[in-house]
Amino acid sequence: MLMLKEKIKKLFPRTYSFYRQVLANLAAFFYGWPGEKLIVIGITGTAGKSTAVNLIAKILDDEGFRVGLISGLNFKINKKEWPNTTRMTMPGPFYLQKLLHQMVEENCQYAVIETTSQGLVHQRHLGINYDLTVFLNLLPEHLESHGSFEKYKQAKGFLFEALSKKKKIINGREIKKIKIINLDDKESSYFLNFKSDLTYGYTVKGFDSIKKDVAEKCDKIISPTKFEIKEDGSEFILEGIKFKTNLLSGFNLYNSLSAIAVCLAYGLNLEKIRKSLLEVDKIPGRLEIITHQPFKVVIDYAHTPDELLGIYEFFRRFKPDSRIIAVFGSCGGGRDKWKREVLGEIASRFADEIILTNEDPYDEDPQEIIEQIAQGISASASWRGGSAEGGKNRNHLYKILDRREAIKKALSLARIGDIVLITGKGAEKSMVVKGGKKILWSDKGVVEKELGITCGKLYNPTIDKN
Repeated sequence: MLMLKEKIKKLFPRTYSFYRQVLANLAAFFYGWPGEKLIVIGITGTAGKSTAVNLIAKILDDEGFRVGLISGLNFKINKKEWPNTTRMTMPGPFYLQKLLHQMVEENCQYAVIETTSQGLVHQRHLGINYDLTVFLNLLPEHLESHGSFEKYKQAKGFLFEALSKKKKIINGREIKKIKIINLDDKESSYFLNFKSDLTYGYTVKGFDSIKKDVAEKCDKIISPTKFEIKEDGSEFILEGIKFKTNLLSGFNLYNSLSAIAVCLAYGLNLEKIRKSLLEVDKIPGRLEIITHQPFKVVIDYAHTPDELLGIYEFFRRFKPDSRIIAVFGSCGGGRDKWKREVLGEIASRFADEIILTNEDPYDEDPQEIIEQIAQGISASASWRGGSAEGGKNRNHLYKILDRREAIKKALSLARIGDIVLITGKGAEKSMVVKGGKKILWSDKGVVEKELGITCGKLYNPTIDKN
């Protein structure tokens, strides 16, 4: 297979779109066009994709369907599940089609795919006939690689263009083309304009916030009432049924609604959907609380300004008197350098102690990345200090390149009632450094090992190969 791919590269240079088209369709052909034998659900957006994919798969699985999923967090083929260690949220076309083929071999009925803008631009989706697509949100991200926010949005739109493919017939039933849109996102109108057989929208802001022309484009709008975001999750009422989710923050309220919309579109019972959502205690690396005592330690994948702001606001809202100790960095490789100072400024508004560290530096100078974040901190009017040697009642900024030592420092600073927020990597299993080298990594593993050392028998530390 590798030799075949190399021959194609010589015939069609990688820079040409035609090469990618050939590769995507050849991969689908090689594996017998597995996407034609599955109901394929594609999820796109800037934030929340992995969570939404896993929630949808969980509900469908509980309903008795055989389900496969592909996400940046994990892979699943019926009952077999394993972490995604490829560092690619949406795999290359041959591995993507191989996974779909294995789903068919396992008699799966649904495939839920986290579909990224990069994957869409590289046309990995071309060999897949999508049946339902979901738009979660659109935030400034990947702007260097796409060239502009508008081009980033257009890349996301390629997924919805895919709904124009011929409808499938599976087990004698025609599968309708469906799109599901977060109507509260300011870019929702763009995605509503793509053609489909059915359109579902969902909103937290309520029916009154939706313009008439938008409402007319939707066959069904899902809008919860009496919703409340709590410290331990969210509660809301939908069509007379009271829902409770254990996933934290307003972001996950939206993720839950997207999953509900998908499953309603396929005719699932709302009460059964409620029960399935209630059983989800956490999504690994997504606002995952490692411990509550003697202080709270949370790891999260947040790496955009909006995501980081949402997390800090959430914990500050429910723990106004707790100190926040923030550990984070920013991805290297020339990716979205604009956001580094912004991340620093946001942290300066909420954190009492900030520890800047490595995330995935790639070939960039790790110290330079940290210094760029630090500029946003020092320029902030909210910051009451600057150095680790600052006096009492002042913020402290630490710059520790070694991420293990940075986490260790954060845990050593924490007192009873504090909140340690470690963001940027979530459940990722590696860190990418100079030359593209991957180093085995786990934020959770480091935390558990260090707490096992400092807190005696509070933990049975997990195996940590770092």
